[in-house]
Amino acid sequence: MSQHGATSTTIADPFRFAADGRHIDAEVEVAKLERLADSLADTAGVLRFSVEGSLDEERRPRLRLVVGGSLTLRCQRCLGGLQWPVDIEVLLQPVREGEEIPDEELEDDEVDALEVGSDLDVIGLVEEEVLLALPIAPRHDDCQPPRPDGGVQKESPFAGLAALRVGKKA
Repeated sequence: MSQHGATSTTIADPFRFAADGRHIDAEVEVAKLERLADSLADTAGVLRFSVEGSLDEERRPRLRLVVGGSLTLRCQRCLGGLQWPVDIEVLLQPVREGEEIPDEELEDDEVDALEVGSDLDVIGLVEEEVLLALPIAPRHDDCQPPRPDGGVQKESPFAGLAALRVGKKA
């Protein structure tokens, strides 16, 4: 784990971090990402991440966040585990709390504004970006919904009524 100027979970001054061109390379156990746990079938494994600070051509701070790894999501059809590769790269524009975000920042699709105070919780940021990247309804390409009673197809309770109705007409 390489950490230059920050701890693995907090950047004390994200604006100075960006201006100095610092970076963090670290990993976090998936089990420690509590908000993400509800979307997962299994919390084993780790996610690797890096945060790299820089200044753009107008000397505005930028943070590039890259997250990689694999998660075991819960298939919405069969409820089994589904391996989902995590490959996230975002460019963030830190903005001080309470400052208005300039209109050009809101219109730029390549950079996301990020309101920050004096400290930036990197693990929280990683978790938030993973949550935003999750598929809405993950499912296997070729699975069937679970069947009750060991896979036996149950007859509809209304099928018996239909048979009675047909029997009365005859």
